[in-house]
Amino acid sequence: MSSSLNHTKFITNFLEKSRYNYAILDGGLATELERHGADLNDPLWSAKCLIHSPHLIRRVHLDYLDAGANIIISASYQATIQGFEDKGLSKAESEGLLRRSVEIAREARDIYNDRCTKGSWDVNENVQTRPILVAASVGSYGAYLADGSEYSGDYGESVSVETLKDFHRKRVQILADSGADLIAFETIPNKLEAKAYAELLQEEAIKIPAWFSFSCKNGANVASGDSILECASIADSCKNVAAVGVNCTPPRFIHDLILNIRKTTDKPIVIYPNSGETYDGIRKQWLKTTGATDEDFVSYVKKWHEAGASLVGGCCRTTPNTIRAIAQILSQKTPQPN
Repeated sequence: MSSSLNHTKFITNFLEKSRYNYAILDGGLATELERHGADLNDPLWSAKCLIHSPHLIRRVHLDYLDAGANIIISASYQATIQGFEDKGLSKAESEGLLRRSVEIAREARDIYNDRCTKGSWDVNENVQTRPILVAASVGSYGAYLADGSEYSGDYGESVSVETLKDFHRKRVQILADSGADLIAFETIPNKLEAKAYAELLQEEAIKIPAWFSFSCKNGANVASGDSILECASIADSCKNVAAVGVNCTPPRFIHDLILNIRKTTDKPIVIYPNSGETYDGIRKQWLKTTGATDEDFVSYVKKWHEAGASLVGGCCRTTPNTIRAIAQILSQKTPQPN
């Protein structure tokens, strides 16, 4: 992207090229990695697989592409230089793993497109070539801390905008130059970190667009208690940001959040809720009794789209089955005329 205008219109142009007024994101990564046998009981969480089992990450990306996703998100959410160095890796090795997270997603896209072109996808007869984007994930500072603060937004008084910019700067630089189509700043729990990201994108003259996605505690506030209106306004004012939205938030809050975000921005809205289960940051467990079934989750999708969400997917504890159901619901709508 060579101009701020291109950044701002990136998602809009992508939606126009795909002929529909929506795009499908992938779903939960860690859930699927564990289903395939990965042990993620580690501060690196899903990023652990970048070291030990990258083939599983590629397999999950392909599962989501097969399910209908046309935006897949790299396995870099928990991947930080600091986190890898804490595990004994060198700075060069750590930076290489960040780049590798995007390479794996791009490889999955290439494999998928190749199978579509050759007509050799035997598992699903309905596979068809479609535009696919790779988003490089940037998790919050709280995700690195692995203490549950990504779900509360409480970083303590000693953490400032400058602290957060210094923490994220090198990772953002590397991911911006990794070959990703855009950067997904995910599970942002407070306006402090949103401000840090916005300033960082400007200071470093990042050349690819981004989206800002907030984790929320209800229909009006992000995890820290900050207003979603204030947070979305920060994203709207940043020329690098091509979409604004919500992730890792219970489905029951999404409709009100979409309506509130729409009050502050005309940029496309991205939403990818979790299953509705509650995460216990102390025990590091999901409370299984509080979630929605795939059928319950998907029943909201049409309403979200009608309210203004144009990019829809899933976050923690959602699966390829969830994404397949979302794709089926949205595909019932008529494509926009060329």
